[in-house]
Amino acid sequence: MTPPNLSDPLPPLREVIQAHGLRADKKFGQNFILDLNLTRRIAREAGDLTQCDVIEVGPGPGGLTRGLLMEGAAHVHVIEADERFLPALKEIQAAYPNRLSIHLGDALKITPESLTQAPYRIVSNLPYNVATPLLTGWLDAGWRDGVWAPQFLSMTLMFQKEVAQRITALAGEKHYGRLGVLAGWLSEARIAFDVDRQVFVPPPKVTSAIVDLRPRAKPLAEANAESLSKLTAAAFGQRRKMLRASLKQISSDPQALLAAAGIAETTRAEQLTIDQFCALANLWKPSA
Repeated sequence: MTPPNLSDPLPPLREVIQAHGLRADKKFGQNFILDLNLTRRIAREAGDLTQCDVIEVGPGPGGLTRGLLMEGAAHVHVIEADERFLPALKEIQAAYPNRLSIHLGDALKITPESLTQAPYRIVSNLPYNVATPLLTGWLDAGWRDGVWAPQFLSMTLMFQKEVAQRITALAGEKHYGRLGVLAGWLSEARIAFDVDRQVFVPPPKVTSAIVDLRPRAKPLAEANAESLSKLTAAAFGQRRKMLRASLKQISSDPQALLAAAGIAETTRAEQLTIDQFCALANLWKPSA
């Protein structure tokens, strides 16, 4: 077990950024957190880091990386697309021997299983421009030959607050949509805390939030993952319309489909629970 460190042997992050001439690049959706007290809080939210590897996407100058290591992470794998940050990350690697691996590349093309053995935790201040596809990709990867067998213990991720609300929303709530259905179907997701825009360099235009997701032992209800994905895409693609209209793009007889599931054809997508979506997915066939 690696005990937490009460102090960090490296210079303050602001000095690191200045020393290496670093700045945030909009192309990569970068915003830096310089407060190690905050990054340590995020790390603690993820749970016990001492017994498994941790994967972090978009470390930048390493604020969260240092927080994870200070909180006792056994080993951290960082995926960084911007090679400008390699010198700063290598300084962290030297300060925490044998506990940090650096992977240069596109996180959308690198699977967690290619970096470490399961189980692992994912903890990241995600680049906003790829945050949603990263989350859905990690959830999709939990399926093994049609069986839900997630390899992650938890995902503790920062999103724009609006996206965080979409991930955690329930049926009937303002932010409920396709992302909430898919995340809620496979995980228990909650907003841990908000992150004020002023803690970032440069400050983004929106508030952020930390979302903690824990995989369900089994999906909330039985359904085919591909069918559920296509069904929710159609239903929420025209969310202001009643389901009898929005489902026409995937079903030749949406009224019969809804009737078979016991759902009124005047219902709108945001009114359906995850269980009801799963029931529809089980009845729907691509040729229907």
